[in-house]
Amino acid sequence: MLHIPIWKRIIIWGLCATALIFAMPNLFYDRVERYSDAERMVEMAGEIATDEQAVDLDLWPGWLPSTIVHLGLDLRGGAHLLAEVQVEDVYADRMDALWPAVRDLLRDERDTVGNIRRQESEPAELRVQISEPDGMDRALELVRDLAQPVTGGAAPGSTDLDIGSDGDEIVVTLSDAERRATDDRTMRTAVEIVRNRIDEVGTREPNIQRQGAQRILIQVPGVDSADEIKELIGTTARLTFHPVLDSTSDPDTTVDTGEALFPSMEEEGRYYLVESAHVVSGDQLVDAQPSFDENNRPAVNFRFNPAGGRAFGDFTAENIGSPFAIVLDDEVISAPVIRSHIPGGSGIITGDFTVEESTQLAVLLRSGALPAELTFLEERTIGPELGQDSIDAGRIASIVALAAVLGFMLLSYGLFGIIANIALLLNIGMIFGLLSLIGATLTLPGIAGIVLTIGMAVDATVLIFERIREELRTAKGPARAIELGYEKAMSAILDANITTFITAGILFAMGAGPVRGFAVTLGLGILTSVFTALFITRLMIVMWFERKRPKTFAI
Repeated sequence: MLHIPIWKRIIIWGLCATALIFAMPNLFYDRVERYSDAERMVEMAGEIATDEQAVDLDLWPGWLPSTIVHLGLDLRGGAHLLAEVQVEDVYADRMDALWPAVRDLLRDERDTVGNIRRQESEPAELRVQISEPDGMDRALELVRDLAQPVTGGAAPGSTDLDIGSDGDEIVVTLSDAERRATDDRTMRTAVEIVRNRIDEVGTREPNIQRQGAQRILIQVPGVDSADEIKELIGTTARLTFHPVLDSTSDPDTTVDTGEALFPSMEEEGRYYLVESAHVVSGDQLVDAQPSFDENNRPAVNFRFNPAGGRAFGDFTAENIGSPFAIVLDDEVISAPVIRSHIPGGSGIITGDFTVEESTQLAVLLRSGALPAELTFLEERTIGPELGQDSIDAGRIASIVALAAVLGFMLLSYGLFGIIANIALLLNIGMIFGLLSLIGATLTLPGIAGIVLTIGMAVDATVLIFERIREELRTAKGPARAIELGYEKAMSAILDANITTFITAGILFAMGAGPVRGFAVTLGLGILTSVFTALFITRLMIVMWFERKRPKTFAI
């Protein structure tokens, strides 16, 4: 029997209304965008709003949804960067971190191996010379205990270190399996940290993704210059704390193995000779916030995790009266003298900062240090004029497609064509509602997906209406014809849309950037098209039938 219960009708119309409510903010794009930006800035400032922000907050009711479909780089303009991650830096850091452990092991066996000394070597290699070659076997046995199994899908039994000898030198290198695993970890970490840094300063929907083995593609809509993004993410922000051996004004000071010479950021012409092995590093930071020192100068408060806090506390307790260097990206921010034991793992970084610089430094440290330096291979800025041209072209294409489909359905099916057209308009509204709800970014290929959806959306209704036409010739009455039309068309509708949805899923999983944008709009369009065809059109036809009770009708 042709009947839809009241509770089903409420759910269907409720879903439509909810989707349209979430789509509505896109009709007031500029106002909602200004409101959202002001709301985010006020929240970051501790709920304190400026006069300008208060005006922006009044542009949109707070009780209404304020999520909008963000425009991609090709529609809004912005910055495009292609960066290469120097993974060799990570190899060198691994060897530097390994040297103290090797040194301590061999020192305990000095009677067997003699004196030990680190030699110059490649970044992914550690060479240690021993003065007693006869003790080489014992030395290799000790160092091999430092090797650990490789994590990350390597072959069973693989270790992270290859350890051998070359004359009187122990040679430690990263194994091939460990290099592959390190490269993968480094790239994943770099992508995540770049995303954190850009997201934290409030830019809108950046596209950040790995490209190839060692490259990262960065696209940030709404930014006037690529230099703004480079300043934010181009800094490694590697914070380390080192014991100071000496200070000098001579940049050509002799530096022995295990030592490093860093310039001072505070005092031009001053250099600090420090131990290359750090006491603690920025990797152990759990928080960093801009603040002011006792002289009301901009500074940065920091706090370590428990392991870093213990190491920092032990070091300060054992070195009272000695200076230590706070090094950021191979420059000494400051080199204070340890006046007392600093427990708790917290402290303050002072220097010649402005308020803006201390805030940016806190953001960089809080988001984490890049594991390796980034080299920018390509950079360009896309102007908003080009984006507006793309929007205009997409708008024209959408209007032409929509008008053609609406006209075709009206001429072909009359009253039922009007029902199909109402469902199509609801379908488009629901697509934008879902895109807003999930915070999706709309690109030019995404507009193409919507245009394609407009054409595909009526496929299901065409199948249903044609099936009803056939059933009208054989069925006992119009109610039965409508019911059979929907029942018999459903399998064909589901088959066609499921296969297309699978294709959209593959495009989303395997594609990147604009391809994924196309896949998102296509996939959501399929879901809303099936919903409007099977439920909304049926509900409207049932409501019409209940009101008119026609003995017969023609489509």
